[in-house]
Amino acid sequence: MNAILALEDGTWYRGVAAGAPGEARGEVVFNTSMTGYQEVLTDPSYAGQIVTMTAPQIGNYGVAPGDAESEGPRVAGFVMREASPLASNYRADGTLRDYLVRHNIVAIADIDTRALTRVLRSAGVMRGVIATGQVDPDELVAKARAIPQMEGSDLVREVTCDRPFEWREKAPAAGEEAHHEFGISPMKRAGRRLRVAAYDFGIKYNILRRLDAYGCDVHVFPAGAPAKDLQAIEPDGIFLSNGPGDPAALPYAIDNVRQLAQGGTPMFGICLGHQILGLAVGGQTFKLKFGHRGANHPVKELASGKVEITSQNHGFAVDPGSLPSDVQVTHLNLYDGTVEGFRHLSKPMFSVQYHPEASPGPHDADYLFKQFLESMEKR
Repeated sequence: MNAILALEDGTWYRGVAAGAPGEARGEVVFNTSMTGYQEVLTDPSYAGQIVTMTAPQIGNYGVAPGDAESEGPRVAGFVMREASPLASNYRADGTLRDYLVRHNIVAIADIDTRALTRVLRSAGVMRGVIATGQVDPDELVAKARAIPQMEGSDLVREVTCDRPFEWREKAPAAGEEAHHEFGISPMKRAGRRLRVAAYDFGIKYNILRRLDAYGCDVHVFPAGAPAKDLQAIEPDGIFLSNGPGDPAALPYAIDNVRQLAQGGTPMFGICLGHQILGLAVGGQTFKLKFGHRGANHPVKELASGKVEITSQNHGFAVDPGSLPSDVQVTHLNLYDGTVEGFRHLSKPMFSVQYHPEASPGPHDADYLFKQFLESMEKR
């Protein structure tokens, strides 16, 4: 079946359908990871986005139960150069195409993803539409222009949990075992089980797995839960998760984090959680031209000069000039100099823009979970 991807600037690409039939709308972005497409598909931070994979062949190792980062795919649509029809992997329980069809994800293949990526890098990410069958490209361009902008969009409410839960109750045993085959041992384990209250702005499973591996019992709360609900369990630490959309469009989350920050409980944020913490302490955020998405982004830790290769997925960043004097920037992106981490100088709070839990990606930054653990134990 034919398929077309159309962008709001009038550019369009003809390919073949590689997933479910129908139409998908969203912000078209690109990811430079060589592997990890199932983790990308199921990362809630991609809600509202059509993801283009720059690796030339996708799907060659199929899909496996233990590789999902949420209950199912969260992307709006998927773009590939070549979709492998075969799944060569002893862990796989099916092909990528079957997985996309089963979860009703519209995808397109056989287009020049290198050319598409150059367009998105030059002009910036754009709204777009994928449609299968006999469709008019000009009509799709008009539909793309009618899609709401990512700026000002609260997509967190679409991906957060409905009610509080404890991770150990929710974790799928079979999937956990399969995933830990490829995990790494924690650098340290807590002397006793520590209680962590985590805001679910679109939390990835591997963040929960890493916290559990370090000796934390994680109590997960919906994004809109009042600060007092988290305080009621008397947590040893508070975690702010990754998630989709514009952080400035989440005043309820910013207010709750601001209240929690006054209590002195150790706090750790990742990705959207990092941006929300930045806003809560008085900073501002802005939208990047084409964002950072992939598993190969170099980040410099300023204190040591060490460079970490990191996994990233975000389209917004914290403005360093807006941060108050009691907040210190700790990490910088070596591609464009944007803020990748900061720490409060008088309160036990820190955050990073990238993903230390990896999945997919390198484990260079796993030490940040150890820092969070030590912060809780010190308190």
